[in-house]
Amino acid sequence: MAERPTIGIVADVVLQRHRLQEATGKFGLDVLFSGDPERLIGYPAFPEVALWLVTLKDEADHPALFDYLLEHTDAPVLFGVDPAPAAGTIDCFRWERRLLNKLEQQLGRIEQLDTANDMEDLARAASDTRNAPALSNWITPADTDTPAREIWVLGASLGGPAAVKTFLDHLPPGLPVGFVYAQHIDNNFTNVLTRILGRHAHYQLKPAAEGMRICHGDVVLMPVEQEWTFTSNGTLTCTGKPWPGPYGPSIDQALLNVAEHFSKRCHAIIFSGMGNDGAIAAPRLHENGSRIWVQNSASCGNSSMPDSVLATGCTGFSGTPAQLAAELVRTIENQCLLKNRHQRDSA
Repeated sequence: MAERPTIGIVADVVLQRHRLQEATGKFGLDVLFSGDPERLIGYPAFPEVALWLVTLKDEADHPALFDYLLEHTDAPVLFGVDPAPAAGTIDCFRWERRLLNKLEQQLGRIEQLDTANDMEDLARAASDTRNAPALSNWITPADTDTPAREIWVLGASLGGPAAVKTFLDHLPPGLPVGFVYAQHIDNNFTNVLTRILGRHAHYQLKPAAEGMRICHGDVVLMPVEQEWTFTSNGTLTCTGKPWPGPYGPSIDQALLNVAEHFSKRCHAIIFSGMGNDGAIAAPRLHENGSRIWVQNSASCGNSSMPDSVLATGCTGFSGTPAQLAAELVRTIENQCLLKNRHQRDSA
């Protein structure tokens, strides 16, 4: 994996320094210095960083800082970052996105995708030929040619492919659901992802196609380059526009697009990944009755993305990929039991 850029943070408000460290950590940046102007000027060895982030309550209070920076560094200096809103709020996640855009204007693309290592991890996961669990007697096997009424969006980035593979391998065949898979990935690796993820699994990856209906058991991969949504009759269609935001597919936008058609029958599981993609849309879906689950930190290759969604307070379950699969089966089983009970009571 490519070496991450290093930055220095100078802020005279402790909370702002803390929020900047948290946000830049989500993006995978190494913070070599964080302190107020006086600490930097008195620092024994000037830190060599790729960029300085400077945010001051009143620049007039620190007249010596700017001359000091000009004398000691040729690295770009980014001034005037807005104060961070309260943590875990939609405003805070939008603030993080704006910060990321400003950083990338200076440093280039930051959220490098470790696709080669992801594919190696996925290949190792695919070599596990465990048998999938049997379908519960309470669940009637779903017809694979029937359009799915419930869709689960699987959102992932760094470390996600192997986690999603493990999740799918722990599902029994015949569940009455379909999946949309939004994975930050280098577009050159999508064919490899499609091929490997289908091994030894009842749930095989399919690339999105114009006019496709998502049927029971389908796992439809959202393309990287252009945004896809649904027509009024439930078929997939390409908008012809790039996904909004810095990375494709946008997990936030994929969630919103699926929910626009499927409403509260759209649910989400956010797996391993860097950044906070998904944290803006997930609470909106939760308000409409959707289930929002996340992979737990300990089992993630990078937990920034699921941790961001967890911080919103909208999640109903957190676990390993295998535990997430078991919880999905239990949820569907309970739905079937309730449906059967209602049918008996109405007879």
